[in-house]
Amino acid sequence: MSEHIYKVVELVGSSTVSSDDAIKNAIERAAKTLNHLNWFEVVETRGHIADGKLAHFQVTLKVGFRIED
Repeated sequence: MSEHIYKVVELVGSSTVSSDDAIKNAIERAAKTLNHLNWFEVVETRGHIADGKLAHFQVTLKVGFRIED
């Protein structure tokens, strides 16, 4: 078994639909430019309120990806 090295980046995803959708948006966008995405960890969840109503969900993620050999 080879030993892998990972890099961790922090992303913030947003969505008007749900926190799960915010996570999905962040990961799918990162996957367009980062290879070998392996895992994520939610480190913060927050939202934006406008006119007394929920306007956006915002989720901060740590995303790990394997560095190529």
